[in-house]
Amino acid sequence: MPINVRIPAFASDMGAVTIVKWMFNEGDDIKAGDVLAQVSSGGNTGEIKAAAGGTLERIVVPEGANGLKVRDLVAVLAIKTEAGSVAAAPGQRSDAHGEPVPATLSGSKGASDGAVLKLFEDGSYERVPNDGMRRTIARRLVASKQTIPHFYVAVDCEIDQLLELRSRFNDATPRAADGLPAYKLSVNDMVIRAWALALRDVPDANVSWTESAILKHQHVDVGVAVSIAGGLITPIIRKAEEKNLQVISAEMKDLGKRARDRKLKPEEYEGGTTSISNMGMMGVKEFAAVINPPHATILAVGAGRQHVVVKSRSMAIATVMSVTLSIDHRCVDGVLGAKLLQIFKSYIENPMSMVA
Repeated sequence: MPINVRIPAFASDMGAVTIVKWMFNEGDDIKAGDVLAQVSSGGNTGEIKAAAGGTLERIVVPEGANGLKVRDLVAVLAIKTEAGSVAAAPGQRSDAHGEPVPATLSGSKGASDGAVLKLFEDGSYERVPNDGMRRTIARRLVASKQTIPHFYVAVDCEIDQLLELRSRFNDATPRAADGLPAYKLSVNDMVIRAWALALRDVPDANVSWTESAILKHQHVDVGVAVSIAGGLITPIIRKAEEKNLQVISAEMKDLGKRARDRKLKPEEYEGGTTSISNMGMMGVKEFAAVINPPHATILAVGAGRQHVVVKSRSMAIATVMSVTLSIDHRCVDGVLGAKLLQIFKSYIENPMSMVA
């Protein structure tokens, strides 16, 4: 039977695909490895190659056609066995719908689908196509690691006083009309407040890099990573340094809910001057996060853990939270980054200093 040739993914940031040129005509004999067509998508170029010999039975999409998507049918290839019947070539992979795909595509960025798929046995995986969100995340993170010279500084913060203050605030929270607490502070709310105040106090670290100048921001707009189905998004607390804990808490809960419901407006997640990624609630001890351009900093927050510490020459038990700061070394130097973390630690360990 005929075998469909479809467009596979060949770059992390693919948009609409164009058939630049067909290299064969209908009825031509094809050898394994022959380039069937040249294609492009944005700045990416690729070649659809035949995985086995046969006949180009039909060209479905003409040369010059654009607006194509991954898995669109572009041609039909007939492959004959020695007995004369049509069969899939050895080593062919089936896509998620069970159709043989007798072509691989070598792109200008990264490994082709075929180069990866040949490493795994048929039936040992499920192919889940990358949606627009996953491709955008991949493109931005690759660009960040390739273009931003990351460096990292870390510090441990004792949070027992912070936890006690949070508990007192929540116990004293007034009740709304429905009888529920008007607000409920989280550790993350207090981290956002402390981070915003630290950047207010160290304005030379609240910056963005451009080739012609460093941009010093007038306000601290904190993006907070929120996990959603299929990826993550960073809704932004604008002018966070001017907002008290109750306002930050209410705003973060609203933004987080609408982020998970996919109801955020672009202006609620685009831009910002810094980011926070908190995986402490998942028990993660510590980690280093990837900077989210155009930010120059991102704070990675770990879980609070019981540790033995030394105080006044005596041992004691304290709840310790590790934080790691990723910094763009082009615009924030090491000493400045260390100073920023010291001030953040001071707010966290003396939480009454950030109550206003």
